[in-house]
Amino acid sequence: MKKISLVIDSRAIRNSGIGVYLQKLLPHILESGNYRISLLGKKQTVQEAFAANEPEVSLEGITIIECGTGIYTLLEQAEIPLKVPQSDIFWSPHYNIPLLPIRARHRVVTIHDVYHLAYLHTLSRIERLYARTVIPLAARLSEKVITVSAFSKSEIVKYTGIGPEKIEVIHNGVDSAAFRDTKRKKDDGVSPSDPYLLYVGNVKPHKNVIGLINAFVTVRKSFPDVKLVIVGKRDHFIHGIDNLDEYVTSLGIDRQIVFTGFVGNDELCRLYKNARVFVFPSFYEGFGLPPLEAMASGVPVVVSRSASLPEVCGDAAMYVDPHNPQDIARGIIRVLREGLLINELVDKGLVRAAGFSWKASAEKHMKIFEAFCATR
Repeated sequence: MKKISLVIDSRAIRNSGIGVYLQKLLPHILESGNYRISLLGKKQTVQEAFAANEPEVSLEGITIIECGTGIYTLLEQAEIPLKVPQSDIFWSPHYNIPLLPIRARHRVVTIHDVYHLAYLHTLSRIERLYARTVIPLAARLSEKVITVSAFSKSEIVKYTGIGPEKIEVIHNGVDSAAFRDTKRKKDDGVSPSDPYLLYVGNVKPHKNVIGLINAFVTVRKSFPDVKLVIVGKRDHFIHGIDNLDEYVTSLGIDRQIVFTGFVGNDELCRLYKNARVFVFPSFYEGFGLPPLEAMASGVPVVVSRSASLPEVCGDAAMYVDPHNPQDIARGIIRVLREGLLINELVDKGLVRAAGFSWKASAEKHMKIFEAFCATR
């Protein structure tokens, strides 16, 4: 069988979200031996991403096409079409595809969600223009759209107008073994005597971190010793809150909330492992990987009854109304109080997380790629 030449836009390979998606899928695609892979991106960045993978991934046989152009820019629209070589397939893991013709025979795009269309009101004027232009064009210009949940598929159809037959749902995976095998250690900045709730994710408005903070005020009335640990970058935190520190201080809980900022994989695994409850009160998710990571770590999970989260979490989570901080608090308090419920959620969570495999996800991606080239 002739190898398929696959060009992948890997400029975001070190980012959260899209970066994790690429880092977890690429080793399985390489392992198949059926592809000649070229990666668009900075060589040093790609090398760092592969070196950080567990186990480390070899770059042998991979061509790196040097490309440091930032995403969401006019420059990428001028440069990327010139960088893509003659190839069978060009795969963009995000909606910022090249809009001009390219030399690949086929185009595939992954659109994880259409948050930027669903939440246009949170964007600047330029961001709104970009989202309204590029996302629909990404869906129309690509021969196949991959997305990560049935929820996202319905949203893509709703906001872009393309037919559902063009969209393939492939769930993300979770590296269950890595989270399960992490030892419980307390070198993460939280005292061993401090029980804590955990949130992991970026901190944009749709993540509802303010709702979580407001719910935490109520939780502390019943559990005054519990802390809240928030993992994620604080840039672009919350629209409408000018100074987050002042807001937290005004609630009298500044000493009970720990903002870790970005953390590495080892520290993240330990934070999951030691949490009493993982809380994810997001308004909008295309998939929602952190709850699965928490489940794989053996931690009970409280999530929103919104978007893709019921699809992903199944019966393994306590569901709450993200628009009601008191209901978020109710769910957290119930899990903290009820030992039998904790055991039930942990057991179901371990089973649920085990059902999401990066290897299975990669195989479904490759099936799409190979279908394009079957008749060449």
